[in-house]
Amino acid sequence: QVQLVESGGGLVQAGGSLRLSCAASGRTFSSYSMGWFRQAPGKERKFVAAINWSGGRTYYADSVKGRFTISRDNAKTTVYLQMNSLKPEDTAVYYCAGTRSAYGLGTSSTFDYWGQGTQVTVSS
Repeated sequence: QVQLVESGGGLVQAGGSLRLSCAASGRTFSSYSMGWFRQAPGKERKFVAAINWSGGRTYYADSVKGRFTISRDNAKTTVYLQMNSLKPEDTAVYYCAGTRSAYGLGTSSTFDYWGQGTQVTVSS
């Protein structure tokens, strides 16, 4: 079992930056692939970024590539999402998720564990 708690969301102007954190409980964090998804009001949850257990492989949605960076610190059992050059269309609730799988990380159904989400609002 893994419990996930996100933090770092907030209100920021377009062009600004935020760093989201996801703290995980459990001694097996380093064996999990981790991902970030987001859901805007009235829309389905969408993939943002994912990282494999070691941090050696990362994956990004085209819409955030070059602006967002996912990373992890296994010693701190935390995964991060650095978001730069934010746009109003990035406004959403951001969810952290974990899975033991190394495949299909762009799909929400791959992930078994989810956090409660943190709101990110980007004003124009």
